[in-house]
Amino acid sequence: MRFNNNPLFINTVLLGGSTEEKLKAASQAGFDQVELWRQDVEAASGDASDVAKLLDNHRLALTDYQVLLDFDGAPDGQRESKRQEALQMLDTAVELGATTLLTPASTHQGCIADREEEDIRWLARQAGKRGLRVAFEAMAWSTHINNTAAAWQLVQKVNEPNLGLVVDAFHIFVLNRTVDDLAGIPMDKIFLVQLSDLVTLPSHDHLVDVARHQRLLPAEGNFPLSSLADYLHQQGYSGPIGLEVFSDRYHQLPPAEVASKALQSLKKVLSGGDR
Repeated sequence: MRFNNNPLFINTVLLGGSTEEKLKAASQAGFDQVELWRQDVEAASGDASDVAKLLDNHRLALTDYQVLLDFDGAPDGQRESKRQEALQMLDTAVELGATTLLTPASTHQGCIADREEEDIRWLARQAGKRGLRVAFEAMAWSTHINNTAAAWQLVQKVNEPNLGLVVDAFHIFVLNRTVDDLAGIPMDKIFLVQLSDLVTLPSHDHLVDVARHQRLLPAEGNFPLSSLADYLHQQGYSGPIGLEVFSDRYHQLPPAEVASKALQSLKKVLSGGDR
């Protein structure tokens, strides 16, 4: 199978149940890694070091620890508190045994564009002091940086070795963009790839609601995921690839059942079986 050597992950947002139940389901389904949310750590029994032990017991690595929201370009009244939040998340990431912190481009309407580069450089350097990487993601509704090509421009400007990109199929295809957004990006600067699907594109007014509640598993919709998989395969991408699927429907089902179905869907797309 293509991507046979890539770590396969599931974002815990897809799964219902407790933190412990989510991790057990991911492990039993056969995933190599999980994307872990701050809420998962807060809801778990014990502290971050206990979650790290749980991950180790289930033989799961962390794709990333997330999510540092609305950090870049924070307005004056929030900038210092956001930096303190970032430091706390970086320290927790270390305690968890994570290698990477995920932060998406700000969606705050007061985001100051001229500060984004400076803020992301500060974050990357603080992460570097702790041996961590920063994965930067463009979201379709981010205030200034809402596509992967624009995110790559910022990463190039910041020019820190531990700063790279999240490639999220949802945020590419929901705006009717293509894999051309990835042109020129070295594969080692893509830190992870997230897949999900939709049947029909939502209107702008419903974009955020659909993104947070109604995503589908890969191969359940009409996104051209095969074009992304083909491109990554041709370019020799060897990093983590997996699912970030916000779905109220799947969240109500037993996590073990969902995790198993999710891995089957992921492998179907990666193998080219969704054509």
